Amino acid sequence: MAKIFTIGEALIDFISEQSGVELKKVNSFQKAPGGAPANVAATVSILGGRSYFIGKLGQDAFGDFLVETLKNTGVGTEYIFRTDKANTALAFVSLKEDGERDFSFYRKRSADMLLEESEICSDWFEAGDILHFCSVSLVDAPVRKAHIAAIEGVKKAGGLISFDPNIRLPLWQDHEEYKSIIGEFIKYADILKISEDELEFITGINDEEKAIQWLMRFDIKVLLITRGSKGASAYFGGCELDLEGFKVKAVDTTGAGDSFIGAFLFKILSKDIDINNISYKDMQHILGFSNAVAALTTINKGAISALPSCEAVENFINRIGRMP
Repeated sequence: MAKIFTIGEALIDFISEQSGVELKKVNSFQKAPGGAPANVAATVSILGGRSYFIGKLGQDAFGDFLVETLKNTGVGTEYIFRTDKANTALAFVSLKEDGERDFSFYRKRSADMLLEESEICSDWFEAGDILHFCSVSLVDAPVRKAHIAAIEGVKKAGGLISFDPNIRLPLWQDHEEYKSIIGEFIKYADILKISEDELEFITGINDEEKAIQWLMRFDIKVLLITRGSKGASAYFGGCELDLEGFKVKAVDTTGAGDSFIGAFLFKILSKDIDINNISYKDMQHILGFSNAVAALTTINKGAISALPSCEAVENFINRIGRMP
């Protein structure tokens, strides 16, 4: 089985222990490992795939904790660099009654932003590998060039590129610049995953059908639109598939989108799927599996700590009695 690499930020989520309380009124938090690319790598590994995280952490206790956590989930940590020039990033998260989140980031010149282009080696990548990244680390810092180096290395090796913009507006002062950078990196994507509430920001179009048509102008092989508890849609090879989500009582939606795309990439590799010729039946199965993983991730607090095993996912689907 080929490998999945993720690149970008790993950080600590401090999650409110009280639900339905705005962030400024929260009295206590629970520490949890996080960062979208790290979450995706952990999802792949826990489900049974081979994954590696590429990034930089501070020489601090939080960095130690993240390395240990990723190792314990089976994620390859050989490509994690450490620095004493900045601290590991932190995020404080308050939870609404429905499990949705409100973020406050402590990430101004954090360690993850200092990953250098020169630290990326193209020899890491082989044909069939997948590189996944998000937009949080596409800021004007060394890490942006590191992303480009990794993308070019994977493309040269004959691998695939997966991009989830995973928009975090509070991290960017200039939102037009943010939109422009996302547009530049969509051009690299073979697989693009976007949540439905991000479509208008990314495309500038408030009509969903037209926004999707605008995105498909790029050379995207698979476009995934996630819709929270309502499920997800896939656009591939001239086909469209809409699949309903699984109903669960959400406690914390942190990492649900990351677990969805992690599950999707895991299935692509484990089933040795050619995304240029993916069948409707295969897409039904993969999308249904990914929906189930995302649903199960929301029933506990945290992201990595809430990820289900492949056995747990299959048991859940069998219990529900519904799988495409």
